[in-house]
Amino acid sequence: MPEGALVGTRRALLTLPLAMLAAGCATSPPAAARPAAGGSPVAGSPPAPPVPETLKFSGTTLDGATYDAAQLAGKPAVLWFWAPWCATCAGEAQSVADDQEEYAGRLTFLGVAGMGTTKAMREFVADMDVGAVTHLNDPTGKIWKRFAIFEQSTYVLLDAAGTMVTRSYLDDQQLTAALKKLAG
Repeated sequence: MPEGALVGTRRALLTLPLAMLAAGCATSPPAAARPAAGGSPVAGSPPAPPVPETLKFSGTTLDGATYDAAQLAGKPAVLWFWAPWCATCAGEAQSVADDQEEYAGRLTFLGVAGMGTTKAMREFVADMDVGAVTHLNDPTGKIWKRFAIFEQSTYVLLDAAGTMVTRSYLDDQQLTAALKKLAG
């Protein structure tokens, strides 16, 4: 190939990316269209909030699906740690179901089941009619340990920034007051 043709080819190859940019054919979408960490590239949607350390965990639901707690980022959340044989937990189930319905869209409820078999946990959810709440199967207590939970029926309330505002047993009146405050 003559030297002049080679220079012309190199020049064309070097200017091709500039021509693509000018024509709107960038190799990656503009920053506004790219998803934030953990987000989805929906035009006009706000970027996904950062994931606080408290929400950097995952688990498996009682249905066997993978659950990433990062999806709770930017929203207040109620984590309910329960066991399938716990009479106190059974007594709280109706309140949890009612509160989940009342605060839908403002608070996210997540049950974290431990200290029992998967079969017993599933039966508890069905018998207590709390199936509208997502429940994680935590048979080894990994998530319980992460939140320093030492006994069943403990609530962990997280504000929208992922800061733990409560970690304790709450009776119905205390739970109602705490949820009103958390929901704003």
